[in-house]
Amino acid sequence: MVEDISKIVLAYSGGLDTSVAIAWLKEKFGAEVVTVTVDVGQKEDFKEIEKRAYKAGASKHYLIDAKREFANDFISKAILANALYEGKYPLGTALARPLIGEKVVEIARKEGADAVAHGSTSKGNDQIRFEAVFKALAPDIKIIAPIRIWGMNRKEEVEFAKRKGIPISESSSKYSIDENLWSRSIEGGELEDPWNEPPPEAFEWVTPPEMAPSEPLELVIEFDKGLPVAVNGERMELLDLIGFLNSLVGKYGYGIIDHMENRVVGLKSREVYEAPAALSIINAKKDLEKLVLSKREYRMKKQLEDLWAEMVYEGLWYDPLRIELDEIFRKMNENVSGEVKAKIVKGSFRVVGRRSPYAIYDRALSSYESEWFPSDEMARGFIDVWLMDSIVSFQRKFGVKK
Repeated sequence: MVEDISKIVLAYSGGLDTSVAIAWLKEKFGAEVVTVTVDVGQKEDFKEIEKRAYKAGASKHYLIDAKREFANDFISKAILANALYEGKYPLGTALARPLIGEKVVEIARKEGADAVAHGSTSKGNDQIRFEAVFKALAPDIKIIAPIRIWGMNRKEEVEFAKRKGIPISESSSKYSIDENLWSRSIEGGELEDPWNEPPPEAFEWVTPPEMAPSEPLELVIEFDKGLPVAVNGERMELLDLIGFLNSLVGKYGYGIIDHMENRVVGLKSREVYEAPAALSIINAKKDLEKLVLSKREYRMKKQLEDLWAEMVYEGLWYDPLRIELDEIFRKMNENVSGEVKAKIVKGSFRVVGRRSPYAIYDRALSSYESEWFPSDEMARGFIDVWLMDSIVSFQRKFGVKK
């Protein structure tokens, strides 16, 4: 026994890494291992996961349904922030990790555990995200990263599992999949070559655009204070609305993300995601914000959105600035209410209409057909004052004579 640890609570996905981790933790520390699986919307056989945990050596297993909490307390904040990491990724995995970590800490307190553990590797982002939660909420509890400490590759893990009689899932043998309510990520295998196009069988949520229906899908999303509340006139709570859009929009080929991503640890990775609901909601809401926010509010919000997305991606969920930004976004979304009409055709999403009782747009003022125009004197005065600094600076710097 390396350390005086008698009980460890492990964040358990049911996959190869966390399954072999159970046996390794018991063997290494002689400790009791309690597993925690958190349902954040992944389509899994949770009874099978529980059986696998016990067969791998867990003394107790917890399944926690956190889908509604994930939608209302985590995804909602991402929507208010229009959160897309590097303009692409809606942070599905990054948002779920703090919630899963919180539940692991809750069970660790309940069980009187000496340590918590996760199945992340030393190359990935999740090691930071999980440990940020553990350090913030349970600084007195030890953290163990068995896969990181162990250093085994996948082939060695499979051999270890066979020796120990640990059942492993073969369903994700070709790709590494992480799925929740907000996104489905697909990694590994042939996708590690950035030149290789993802094959159609890699996708489950989104019909490849070339195979999608030719007729357009018309979608009207209603927002109230920045959050979606209805689709095509049918009101739903956020959890149900996301599920509905994932299914509906995905059938029309919209929601695939394929990009090169900058990981926290400094590596680049090729990432493929499916996120039809997330992309539909965020892109519709961005358009509505252009209608109701002032020019300077809109420009500043875009800058803060990038900062928020980077912080969440990098595991800084408990950073005070992230929490303070939430309050700023909540305030800036107070008038982001109205409807956005979009058409989806073979993977393309196009906003074709928007309306709001808080619209700053005034047709009478903006239209070239209206009767009011600034006078020539007003226009000249505005142009002179607006350009004064720029013109004077240019003339001084480049020697333009008056």
